[in-house]
Amino acid sequence: MKNKHREKVSLKWIVILCASSFVLGMLCSKRMLASQRARDQILHRGRHLGDFEANSDDCITNKLPSNKKSQKIGNYENTTAIPTYNDDIVTRKKAFMVVGVNTAFSSRKRRDSIRETWMPTGKSRLQLEQEKGIVVRFMIGHSAISNSILDRAIDSEDALHKDFLRLDHVEGYHELSAKTKSFFCTAVKTWDADFYVKVDDDVHVNLGTLAATLARHRNKPRVYIGCMKSGPVLYQKNVKYHEPEYWKFGEEGNKYFRHATGQIYAISKDLAKYISINHPILHKYANEDVTLGAWFIGLEVMHIDDRNMCCGTPPDCEWKAQAGNICVATFDWSCSGICNSVERIKIVHVKCGEDVTTLKNALL
Repeated sequence: MKNKHREKVSLKWIVILCASSFVLGMLCSKRMLASQRARDQILHRGRHLGDFEANSDDCITNKLPSNKKSQKIGNYENTTAIPTYNDDIVTRKKAFMVVGVNTAFSSRKRRDSIRETWMPTGKSRLQLEQEKGIVVRFMIGHSAISNSILDRAIDSEDALHKDFLRLDHVEGYHELSAKTKSFFCTAVKTWDADFYVKVDDDVHVNLGTLAATLARHRNKPRVYIGCMKSGPVLYQKNVKYHEPEYWKFGEEGNKYFRHATGQIYAISKDLAKYISINHPILHKYANEDVTLGAWFIGLEVMHIDDRNMCCGTPPDCEWKAQAGNICVATFDWSCSGICNSVERIKIVHVKCGEDVTTLKNALL
């Protein structure tokens, strides 16, 4: 009898333990499945170029379905408010294009010459932003010494003109690739634009013609626009544009892959976001224009070679203007910009500048 009783008790407890184990297993499986799905969703979002939005803690965070709040000013929305995963609100201004003019501490005269020619100032610049969504800023970092006389000079100039985009970047000629990366990262955090443009401060630009050119590519994904070139990889030391990593490009005497010349180029918003989200692992080569091209060479990117973005100074751009073919940008190849630009950019503006109505009628 005792053995039978023990057998019944044992069977009873075995059934209870089995049932309990089954229930616990189901609960654990559901939690693990939910966790895996969440990770898969994050990874899935991260694989797509266009699914990112700006985050104040990093350059980009994944875009969430949200109730966007915006205020209409002129023809462009002023801001968009987007909640992120950590419940912060990232506010960015809407724009059609953001033009970053690369400049240096020593280039005050160049900046003033641009303000006197192709770049609107004061109320005209603000009106252009509000009505057309065209943003133009001089982009500059900071010196290696905190609050140096160079930084204070830029502070004073910015207080006067309010046309700078300050970057978290230490200025230096050999750091142009890092500065370009910093520009796109900062611009994407600040503006929700269709296009982001980089231009040097010794180049003449017709903003209305530039806007019209970019508008033709507005509905195309992953657009990279500029004057495409393929120069030689300079392996010799002590020469300008020397490439220390020349061996990565094959045998001596090889040329670089096609990329836009560095004086001016434009990229669409999804490519700018791609740079922002991946900026820690994007490799920098010695030359800035090669670096940008390298970031895109393995992606599904549309390279658009537009020769109107690299017209020569008069008489080249003048003849084209007389023929009704206004140039987007003008510079001298021999100087990688307008030679003696402080004086000559005014001549270029008179002979090759667009009519004032072109900018007024842009994006209508």
